[in-house]
Amino acid sequence: MTKRSIAASILFFATLVLNAQRGRHTFELGTSDFLLDKKPFQIISGEMHPARIPVEYWRHRIQMAKAMGCNTISIYIFWNYHETEEGIFDFETGNRNLAEFFRLVQEEQMWLIVRPGPYVCAEWELGGIPPYLLRIPDINLRSMDARYMAAAERYIARLSDVLEPYMVTKGGPLLMIQVENEYGSYGNDRRYMERIREQWAANGINIPTFTGDGPTVRMLEAGTLPGSAVGLDSGKSQADFELAAGVNPGVPVFSSETYTGWLTHWGEQWAKGDTAQLLKEVKFLMDNKKSFNLYVIHGGTNFGYTAGANSGGKGYEPDITSYDYDAPITEQGLPTEKYMALRRLISSYSPKEKLPPVPAPIPAFEIPAIGLMPFNSVWNILPEPVNTEKPQPFEYYGQDYGFMIYKTTLPNSNGGKLTVNGLHDYATVFINGHCIGKIDRRLGENSIDIPATGEEKPVLEILAEAMGRINYGQQIVDRKGITGDVTLNGILLLNWQAYRMPMDSKTIYDLRSTGKNLDRPGVIFRGNFMLLDNGDTFIDMSNYEKGIVWVNGHNLGRYWNTGPQKRLFCPAVWLRKSLNEIIIFDLHQTTPKPVFGFKTIN
Repeated sequence: MTKRSIAASILFFATLVLNAQRGRHTFELGTSDFLLDKKPFQIISGEMHPARIPVEYWRHRIQMAKAMGCNTISIYIFWNYHETEEGIFDFETGNRNLAEFFRLVQEEQMWLIVRPGPYVCAEWELGGIPPYLLRIPDINLRSMDARYMAAAERYIARLSDVLEPYMVTKGGPLLMIQVENEYGSYGNDRRYMERIREQWAANGINIPTFTGDGPTVRMLEAGTLPGSAVGLDSGKSQADFELAAGVNPGVPVFSSETYTGWLTHWGEQWAKGDTAQLLKEVKFLMDNKKSFNLYVIHGGTNFGYTAGANSGGKGYEPDITSYDYDAPITEQGLPTEKYMALRRLISSYSPKEKLPPVPAPIPAFEIPAIGLMPFNSVWNILPEPVNTEKPQPFEYYGQDYGFMIYKTTLPNSNGGKLTVNGLHDYATVFINGHCIGKIDRRLGENSIDIPATGEEKPVLEILAEAMGRINYGQQIVDRKGITGDVTLNGILLLNWQAYRMPMDSKTIYDLRSTGKNLDRPGVIFRGNFMLLDNGDTFIDMSNYEKGIVWVNGHNLGRYWNTGPQKRLFCPAVWLRKSLNEIIIFDLHQTTPKPVFGFKTIN
């Protein structure tokens, strides 16, 4: 037995002892109330997502929620964060160690609600569904499609093993589990919802269940289940609660998402929530002893390639890297004025019960100018190509995230209109190694003018970037790269080579310095910086155009000079009190400029 497994065993048995000391509780659905130990219980929950928070900060964020007046923590679990390849699960490393999060919730004497999907939305890549499923050409997600259900049931079975020891019936903090998420906004197959609920029960998860849907007849009729509590996204008024009780009577109704702020897309202004309206809603809920979940109390960060996208009336809308959400607790873990106002309001309903003090903030600091130099280029690290008649999506080649280069030879040098049908999501276009421009799905672009070259057979290269899969609505089957035909002046272009460029941790680890092709867009910059002390910081990317940043091998996420976000959160736990490394891959910039660290995101 390894030291790690021994430590895990000790932790598990310590949890069991703690459960025994605390004593087992009962949690049931009454006809209108939640019942904890047979007595009405008002859930006052704050939502946060372990995957968006470094594991070292989990306890701090849980304590922050408790100090604001919450008695419960609600979490989304992102299926694709724990099963990154088919059949390969990770519930143990880093901030994937859910058992550790559950243990901390219990240590802080909080209750727990779990929202595990299979689909969650959450402004997360593909709503949490693994993109390997999109390698199946005719897959139907969130349905009784046998291929989807086989994968979902495997996930449920595996996750059940993690959840089961922490259920309230076993002396743990876990009160309730959600069946899917906002299904009434997507479909109306009651068999599918019932099947998901049955799978949790079949795998030993015998605690109450709930659904979550918007407060409309259509959504509630399609998304609720008899015998499951009704969550409202959100429940703002008595009319909302009465509507839900009428559609699905005999079970409690609660506000499963009382919105504290809102999400932000690239190219927008920062979203700001109406604090006065939020306080009005929470006062209504407290006055009427309605249970509720604040979505979100703390958002965290879409590190790496995890940010999702929407497809509303504006077309494709990719989410920024920050998930600050204008929440009561900032991305860096600080209390806001909104936090203090909610703390005062919630505590006023139990004046004899003194809330714990607000935890001290994790220190933040500034980093002076970090110099960078061109280090390598994507054009120097190309893998062996895959020959293909037509360009295909990433998933066709077994790639889920990152970038891909599509290359072909044009039939003549006359130039003309190049049309890339179904580009998902952004591309820089090269003729004979020279960048001639970009194509941006976000702006509804799908073509670019190719200049005449005077050369017999010009080489066309398209460097495609996957920004983030759509996470809400009917367009979630959102494959990446080039998903349609490519034409020049209406003539179909055939005979392509595809170069897979996932730009993952292995790619970064294997990078070596080179002096070749460093004046062509697609440059990888590198810099070193010394620290004698450290803290949280925000890396300012205002001097660069569009790309990805890694610090000491950790992917901080995407930056883009279109804004509004210009600074990326870098937690102190990813920095060293010695030599540190920063790597930047920029799609456009070829000239190095310094970057800086700041204490705040703005």
